[in-house]
Amino acid sequence: MKHWLVKSEPGTYSIDDLAREHRTAWEGIRNYQARNNLRDMKAGDLVLFYHSSANPAGVAGVASVARQAYPDEAAFTKGHDYFDSKSDPANPTWFLVDLSFVERFPAVVALEQLKQTPGLQDMVLLKSGRLSVQPVTAAEFELVCKLARAAVSPVIAKAGKAKARAPKRSLKPSPKRKS
Repeated sequence: MKHWLVKSEPGTYSIDDLAREHRTAWEGIRNYQARNNLRDMKAGDLVLFYHSSANPAGVAGVASVARQAYPDEAAFTKGHDYFDSKSDPANPTWFLVDLSFVERFPAVVALEQLKQTPGLQDMVLLKSGRLSVQPVTAAEFELVCKLARAAVSPVIAKAGKAKARAPKRSLKPSPKRKS
């Protein structure tokens, strides 16, 4: 199993949106390195869900890969925000994965805290901050989760996990644009 980090602006698509929907297609990736990372994802891989352009920016929860990479059909749909006239259905350029909700952290693990934590100094996020889909080592993944869970008392953490396991359903669709 591999570990990953995906970024999204919370006003566009947040961990709360994923918790409500339970599963989403992680669409709209139009960076070749991020696309290559998507193609390397396998079902069952764990993913840190990072809120970018937020106050504070940081890791808000965990998702898992529910379906490995498949062609992003939006690339072939004229008029769609993610349409790419150069992408060929016979040899797709762009891919997406399906992500499932696992856990919402009781508090965001802020970027500043990540930068100051020994053991995370080589994390891709801290070296190439603009990449929207990036690998994370197993040790980095565990350390970030430990930071998130240590940020609150056990009583609050237990209540937060209970809420995370039973999200409310909403009939209102969420915007699907990812960064």
